[in-house]
Amino acid sequence: MKYVIAPSILSADFTRLGSEIKQTEENGAAFLHFDVMDGMFVPNISFGIPVMKSIRKATGQIMDAHLMVQDPIRYLEAFRDAGADLITVHYEACPDVTKALVKIKDMGLKAGLSINPDTPVEAVREYLEIVDMVLVMSVYPGQGGQKFIRESLDRIRDIRRMITETDRDIDLQVDGGVTLDNLREIMDAGANIFVAGSAVFGGDIGGNVRRCMEIFREYE
Repeated sequence: MKYVIAPSILSADFTRLGSEIKQTEENGAAFLHFDVMDGMFVPNISFGIPVMKSIRKATGQIMDAHLMVQDPIRYLEAFRDAGADLITVHYEACPDVTKALVKIKDMGLKAGLSINPDTPVEAVREYLEIVDMVLVMSVYPGQGGQKFIRESLDRIRDIRRMITETDRDIDLQVDGGVTLDNLREIMDAGANIFVAGSAVFGGDIGGNVRRCMEIFREYE
């Protein structure tokens, strides 16, 4: 299993965004996570297509677009054109989940499906033949800096079991409250891609990413 840290630029200093992204890339972060919020599905508004398009020119990292937006199918082509490699939509935000996931795949991108903390994990089962990744929200979406919901560990274990039963190579991503202190515990539960905001961009960015990579190597 390949372990990946996906720094969330929601926690970056936008006055120094280019240099901070470069620090994550140079120290081993293969993904860059974009928490896109529309003020409808979640109460906050973050950033969108122009930000991704500008960043795409500055890094070779995998552009991981997490669309916390209502009816995200409206924006899929625009995010593809802006440089997304992976687009994740929310189960709760899609009038037709299958249609959205199939469109992402038909565009040649990887498709992710996210569920909120109060959505039963069984909701993802019928989509496991389509998705490339399941994203477990370990906080309620819409705001950075929340504490990890510990009940998420059981949810991660349950979904990892479902994935194993499919015999497909599906990534399991966790977003919300991931820190250097709880990273191993989340890995033990079965996740392999970890979204980290303040845990990466707070303090020594390069050092924080390097420590994550060390933990991955120790675990392997």
